[in-house]
Amino acid sequence: MKQKKLTISYTEYNSESELPESIKNLIINAKKTALNAYAPYSKFMVGAAVLLANGKIVTGNNQENSAYPSGLCAERVALFYANAQYPKVAVEAIAIVALQNKKEVLNPIYPCGACRQVILESQGKQKTQIKLFFAGQNCIHSVDDASNLLPLEFDKESLKVKL
Repeated sequence: MKQKKLTISYTEYNSESELPESIKNLIINAKKTALNAYAPYSKFMVGAAVLLANGKIVTGNNQENSAYPSGLCAERVALFYANAQYPKVAVEAIAIVALQNKKEVLNPIYPCGACRQVILESQGKQKTQIKLFFAGQNCIHSVDDASNLLPLEFDKESLKVKL
């Protein structure tokens, strides 16, 4: 038996002032769209803003449903829309913000497992890294590569059965 170890790197920013203007703007868009989330059950409103290589910003927010599995997270709403409307344009960055009682949460939140898988699929499809930014009142975290979110990833190569 051999034990192995995985590590990831992330960057912590103390405030938005440390970020480039394009990322500050992305976070602002994520906050704005979070206010329109449909979250009557959890009251946890999430906004995601996607920066495309053509400079466009696409946003999405969580959409809950009384039949819980029928809802969808903000990250997937934004990415699916971006991929549907701009299928040949790469995603450069994604900002994610959560609100409770219409106030930004203290600490950054991170995508669920399903969203991590969808982000990784988008990154693999476009063959360029996607930067992610997670904003909270206390700080902002970022990763330069979506594979840091799901290091033991399931991708198209995983579907090739080797006997």
